[in-house]
This record gives sequence, C-alpha cells and structure tokens, in this order.
Amino acid sequence: MGSALSGLIGLAILALDIWAIINIIKSGADTGMKVVWVLLILFLPVLGLIIWAVAGPRGNVRL
Repeated sequence: MGSALSGLIGLAILALDIWAIINIIKSGADTGMKVVWVLLILFLPVLGLIIWAVAGPRGNVRL
C-alpha cells in the first residue's frame, strides 16, 4: 500500500512539474530567466515547484 501511494505522489509531482514548465515556457519572461526557472524545477522538483508557485513568471495557459 505504501509504495502505491508513493508512486501516485511521485506521478502528481511529475505532472505538476510538467505543467509548471509549460507555464514558464509560455510566459513573457526573458529567455535566460526561463532557463533558470526550468533548471530549478528539474533539479529541485518539489522545492522548485513551490518557489515557482510563489515567485515565478506566469504563462498564458488556462485551465
């Protein structure tokens, strides 16, 4: 049961990271800042996602 829950949490984090990277790419930020944000999310998936949610550039993606 524990490994199934861990897998679901990991999958949710992956989906949120992909969503954040898409938002970053579609944002109006400079290319250099986009690269920095994407690298932050790739190297620190959970912490980078939290930092991006608070201070990152916003994209044109609508849900």
